[in-house]
Amino acid sequence: MRDNYDISKLNPKKNPYAGKLKRQVTINLKSTTVDYFKKLADETGIPYQNLIDLYLDDCVKKGIKPDIKWQKPA
Repeated sequence: MRDNYDISKLNPKKNPYAGKLKRQVTINLKSTTVDYFKKLADETGIPYQNLIDLYLDDCVKKGIKPDIKWQKPA
């Protein structure tokens, strides 16, 4: 093994997967939501955070938008 290596002649290429990498975010979820996905994780053997990511990714691919009905206070 050499003490020093000359890397100045290397041809750096951009990572083709860089756009597909996951990004860590902090999100607040209701405990019932987390419990639901943890139960699914126990049933499927897939970590619950991966299940949440897979579900949200599926929503993105299908163009599913939240159906939220806001009610005016009385």
